[in-house]
Amino acid sequence: MMKKKDIFIPLIGKKNKIIGFEKKEKVHIKGLLHSAVSVFIFKYNPKDNNILLMLQKRSSKKYHSSLLWTNTCCSHPKKNESILKAAHRCLIEEMGFDCFLKKKFCFTYYELLNNGLIEYELDHVFIGYYAYPPIINSKEVDKWKWITLKKLIIDMYLYPNSYTIWFKIIINKYLKKLNF
Repeated sequence: MMKKKDIFIPLIGKKNKIIGFEKKEKVHIKGLLHSAVSVFIFKYNPKDNNILLMLQKRSSKKYHSSLLWTNTCCSHPKKNESILKAAHRCLIEEMGFDCFLKKKFCFTYYELLNNGLIEYELDHVFIGYYAYPPIINSKEVDKWKWITLKKLIIDMYLYPNSYTIWFKIIINKYLKKLNF
């Protein structure tokens, strides 16, 4: 019988093709290349003519990168689930809402995490727009907030260890590709 935590995610091979599936925890222990999704939700604030980004602080219950600030939500596609469906699922499961999502780009990165786990991901990045407060799932999310990109960049500079590695890579290297 498969345990609840035995979630199988796609392994990626040459030309970004799925070559199999493995347990999520094993993928992060062995550092196997796998698919991921990162969702960025924006809203326009007409009071100060700013674009705001919805951030989440990951739950203390997460087995890696817990209590770090990151993009609106992130996850891995499950076996036989499309990348787009995974993005919508994680938005609903973590933040309690859904909206139109547009894929902007994907990138691959390899990073060692503080707890000895390895992130080696082909990360598919989506954006969407939503103007209301989320209804967070406390098993997934500790807190959330809206933030301007200017304040975010300053905070990331002052407190880089408060943010997930993939989020820092996206903001530092790919911000212009978000084209919000």
